[in-house]
Amino acid sequence: MATPFLAGLAVAAAALAGRRGIQAWHAYKASPAVPRMRKFYEGGFQPVMTRREAALILGVRESVPPDKVKEAHKRVMVANHPDAGGSHYLASKINEAKDILLGKTKGGGSAF
Repeated sequence: MATPFLAGLAVAAAALAGRRGIQAWHAYKASPAVPRMRKFYEGGFQPVMTRREAALILGVRESVPPDKVKEAHKRVMVANHPDAGGSHYLASKINEAKDILLGKTKGGGSAF
């Protein structure tokens, strides 16, 4: 007598779980697509570029090895090169970010 009752409970639980799963799937599909990570830095520039801002521009962490900085610089520069329709100002900021992260220029100083 207990076996049919347990089997019925298991079927009911599976049906409810399946229904809830389908509802969750439909809710997930209906939600707007929001990118998890921005591809490039969005926003204005600070008067004096800091290491944090340089890392945001290149899309890397502040403590990344030099070879990763160079790879990120190449990737961002290809997308924003003046010869390919990009801005000279953006190209100069991208180069400045690379120099700061490679230690060729001190970042975070005063404006004067």
